[in-house]
Amino acid sequence: MKHGPKLSYFMDWSHHAGRIAWYARGLWHWLTPYGICKRQTEKLLRDASSRQDFKNIEDRAAYYNKLSKPFDASDAAMVSEIESDRSRYFLDLIEHAKGFGADRRLHYLFGDITLVPPIPKIVKSRPISNTNTNSIIINLDKRRHFLWTSDPVPFGEKKSAAVWRGGANNKARKLLVEKFYDHPEFDIGHTSGDVGERPAKRGLTHKEQMQFKYFISLEGNDVATNLKWSMASNMLVMSPKLHFETWFMEGRLEPNRHFVLLRDDFGDLEEKVAFYNENPQAAERIITEAHCWIDQFGDPLKERMIAALVLEKYFRLSGQV
Repeated sequence: MKHGPKLSYFMDWSHHAGRIAWYARGLWHWLTPYGICKRQTEKLLRDASSRQDFKNIEDRAAYYNKLSKPFDASDAAMVSEIESDRSRYFLDLIEHAKGFGADRRLHYLFGDITLVPPIPKIVKSRPISNTNTNSIIINLDKRRHFLWTSDPVPFGEKKSAAVWRGGANNKARKLLVEKFYDHPEFDIGHTSGDVGERPAKRGLTHKEQMQFKYFISLEGNDVATNLKWSMASNMLVMSPKLHFETWFMEGRLEPNRHFVLLRDDFGDLEEKVAFYNENPQAAERIITEAHCWIDQFGDPLKERMIAALVLEKYFRLSGQV
């Protein structure tokens, strides 16, 4: 099996070095004059159309922004007025929006968004559905969601068991802990929250979790943040049906191709682990597909082009360009 995805974007940063680099990049975009940003964005839009992968760029931009009809954004905040108190969201949005001008207006929602707004708004996350058109995705809070680390341990050399850590902040997470907290082979536990008489367990680093073959990914407030870095690892990711999506396009992931689908009650977890222990080639095929999915996010220039197309469509349909 080919070892690991390309992961040229956000890979192998230490926590502190990554934070400093991300803020430095964000502040550079914030302080760059609007005129320079405008020329850069115009070049991105021009150059995108001449790339060999332009059809893929167009397809992804259309997936993030499904709008097709004109709408009114005259009461929205201007780009120059975007709130800066949530810096991770602000800097990621301003990086792409600034190139369209200080007086362009856009509605946006920062945070873990699980409902579709009544009017078109820029969001980080949205429900996976056929009626989420008003939720326009931009890669917000990307340092948290698109920060991946390499996995030096091949699948075959990992411990043949499942692992999960996280806050017990919803029904699914509590149910997993209740069923498998005391499992003799798995290492499953919560780090916060109330799960009856079961005390919280010590949190595990990514490196510690990567010692296991099977990684359980569960949605939290919205998406499962760990789905991205776990799919970039050499672990086999297992998850119940997904309900929310981000720039990662979780809604396009195919169960049992990119990850192993679990029942909502986790009644098949032991059976699935046993099956892939006996059929490691089947597990490695899914891991390879997961790496291929990850690779499409590995070109920073392409990601900027897609974001520019997403916002250009928003501003065009709202009559601003």
